[in-house]
Amino acid sequence: MRRETRQRRAIRETLEAAGHPLSPAEILGAAKARVEGLGIATVYRNLEYLLGEGWIDPVALPWEAPRYEVAGKDHHHHFLCRACDKVYEVDGCPGNVRSVAPQGFRVEDHELVLYGVCKTCSH
Repeated sequence: MRRETRQRRAIRETLEAAGHPLSPAEILGAAKARVEGLGIATVYRNLEYLLGEGWIDPVALPWEAPRYEVAGKDHHHHFLCRACDKVYEVDGCPGNVRSVAPQGFRVEDHELVLYGVCKTCSH
């Protein structure tokens, strides 16, 4: 097991405090307040470590670079604000997605991404 560095602790705290998926650049911006001199290469290295540890999950959105959130959350979906480019969590699920699959197909998993303008940007 690798030791818990100040940088890794700052990245963990940043992800926990955010409560929603963050891009590596967003993580860097927030974690720099905790650890002066933190760089993007260190963020990527630690994200790779945290992924391997199972502490974070990647959030893959179509045509977007992955963002990251703390692992272990209940099933949920995401909302991408087209104005500020932030991703928010959407609790719950619309229901039986199997009913919209073509006849004879077996649904094994699904992702739903909502796109629009968040509450902050809509004012």
